[in-house]
Amino acid sequence: MSDTVARPSTSLARVERVVDGDTVVLAGGSRVRLVQIDTPEPGTAECYSRAAGRDLRRMLPAGAVVTLEADPALDQVDRYGRLLRYVHRAGRNLNLALVRDGSATVWFYDGERGRYSGALLAAGRAARSARRGLWGACPNAIWDPSRAATTGPGSGRTARATT
Repeated sequence: MSDTVARPSTSLARVERVVDGDTVVLAGGSRVRLVQIDTPEPGTAECYSRAAGRDLRRMLPAGAVVTLEADPALDQVDRYGRLLRYVHRAGRNLNLALVRDGSATVWFYDGERGRYSGALLAAGRAARSARRGLWGACPNAIWDPSRAATTGPGSGRTARATT
C-alpha cells in the first residue's frame, strides 16, 4: 500500500504560435489547449475574443520555451486531439495568469476540477470584482465555471455575474 500522490508529468516545449486566447501550437505541430480556462472564440462577435488572443501572444511569443504540466485528475487530450495542459513560462502558470488578468474565464469541463481549481476560482473572482480584462470590457460577460466563456457581442465597461 502506497501513500504517494499522483504527481503531474511535465515536459519542455517551444511555442511555434498562439492560435487564440487558450490554444497554442508547439514546434513540431502539436496543439495545446490551456486546461481549466476558456476565452471567447475569435471569428465570432463575442466581446474580448481578439484581445484574449493578443494577451496570450504577449505572454507567449513565438519561440518561447514553456513547461507543459499534465493534471492526472483531468483528461489528457480533448476531442480535437489537443493536449490539455497547464502552461508555465519562467515559473509562471499562464493559465492562472490569464484568469487573474481577466483575459480568460474559469471553465471546469464536465465539472472536473484539477489541481489549481481553488487558485483559478480565487483569481477569477478577484478579476471580476476588479473589472479587469473581459470583466470590465464586456457588459454581457457571465461568470459560470461550469460553462464555456460567454461574453456576448460588443464591448462596454461593465460585466454581470449569474452566480
